[in-house]
Amino acid sequence: MRTPLGTEVNYTEMIIGVEMSNNYVIKNSVGQQIFTAREEDSDFLTMQYFGPLRPFSIRIQDNFGRDVLVVTRPVSWGACCFPCCLQEMEIQSPNGVPIGYVVQNWHPLLPKFTVMDAARSAQLKIKGPCCAYRCSSDVVFQVLSRDEENLVGQISKQWAGFLQEALTDADNFGISFPMDLNVRVKALLLGAVFLIDFMYFETNKNSPYYI
Repeated sequence: MRTPLGTEVNYTEMIIGVEMSNNYVIKNSVGQQIFTAREEDSDFLTMQYFGPLRPFSIRIQDNFGRDVLVVTRPVSWGACCFPCCLQEMEIQSPNGVPIGYVVQNWHPLLPKFTVMDAARSAQLKIKGPCCAYRCSSDVVFQVLSRDEENLVGQISKQWAGFLQEALTDADNFGISFPMDLNVRVKALLLGAVFLIDFMYFETNKNSPYYI
């Protein structure tokens, strides 16, 4: 199964060059919108100062406005390249009960993450390419079994064309996974897309922490 996810173009951000809250549209494999997601709890000054490292809460809702998931991340010093600066995202049910976590694993070259359930037991691994910031082509993050021996699916950041890539932070992603994958693990993979987006494809050169 393949699920596309796209960031909506924010024209205010594009024109005046300030960071704005992210909004997403999530579609099924045939292009029908099934969820929307919006960034909350990030005030204007925090967004400008911390940029993509800012703390945030993303609320995912169905087409009737009902909450489905809440994805949260504290402020993150992700520009650092040391084990003490690893990022972590929590995925919760609408009533605040943790479903699981996506935790960055330290590696000198590759983007690597562990997908964990609520008890912090590893369910899957995610491994990205050495150059995750590649332009003019898709960037693929492999979804692997816990032992990293078997390919389960993938998260891909899809090239959206020069104008969109150069002028906006809007991105298009695709997630593929087996139809019979546990529904909670599917939710965790969806949450992983937001972490990958903020870490590798969200930029704000006005932030003092931008590198």
